[in-house]
Amino acid sequence: MTYLINAIKIAIDAFYTFLADDGWAIASHIALSALMALFPFLIVITSLAGFFGSKELADQAVLLMLETWPNQVANALSGEIQNVLTTPRGGLLTIGVVLAIYFASNGVESLRVGLNRAYAVVEPRRWYWLRLESIGYTLVAAIMSLAMSFMIVLGPLILATARRYIPLHVDSNENLLTFARYGIATFALVSALFIVHAWLPAGRRSFLQILPGIVFTMIASLVSGIVFGQYLARFADNYVTTYAGLASVMIALVFLYFIAAIFVYGGELNAAIIKSRLPDGVSLQAAQLLKRGEKQA
Repeated sequence: MTYLINAIKIAIDAFYTFLADDGWAIASHIALSALMALFPFLIVITSLAGFFGSKELADQAVLLMLETWPNQVANALSGEIQNVLTTPRGGLLTIGVVLAIYFASNGVESLRVGLNRAYAVVEPRRWYWLRLESIGYTLVAAIMSLAMSFMIVLGPLILATARRYIPLHVDSNENLLTFARYGIATFALVSALFIVHAWLPAGRRSFLQILPGIVFTMIASLVSGIVFGQYLARFADNYVTTYAGLASVMIALVFLYFIAAIFVYGGELNAAIIKSRLPDGVSLQAAQLLKRGEKQA
């Protein structure tokens, strides 16, 4: 019972800190930055896939990304995404793709801002190093997306080989590939959350310190996706009548806004748990300064 009361107090403290840190405004910034970074990121993936000589990899990478979105949100953007994927472009190192990489990295920068605010840390690094780091994360994410897509593309060949040499029943290609897409998408999302919480903001946090916020983000995002999907199934026409041709963009933006708020609150929850374990009267900022002073000494 005491543990439950303490957990409720920590959750409430995290919520009030979320409000004090302008969590809703930060979430809107992340949502808009993520939506603006989405299509440049798709251009980067398409260009990389073309560089490796396989457009199918880009298609599979997009499917992996959209597996974690409600069907109604993914379907709303499917036309625009298809236009991006089918537009012919030049080589990998064109000015347009270089700019796309830069704009895609804005999404990473918005996550950094949200987590720095949540963990109550001041960013000591130079802005250009931060931008280079964000560009590096963007490129790594694109390459890893293609690598995971390559595993799915090879799936039918692996299945055929397994059926030939292993005397066991193997499910159909379609069922197994669907399971593989969901599994890989979930693994990629969890891995990305760990990387973002551990290394993106200033300072360093242990695995156990960031785990609660990540678990909350995964569960709350799943519930939010289901609820928002059910809402769209009934009231999607409201967006069409209100925003006309911008309906698909607004649907995606509202969905990303809720997910961003959950993400920021996950960081605040981690910070609240860390703060609850500090001595009475010691703030999170003071603990951060003390820790930095001990390292410099």
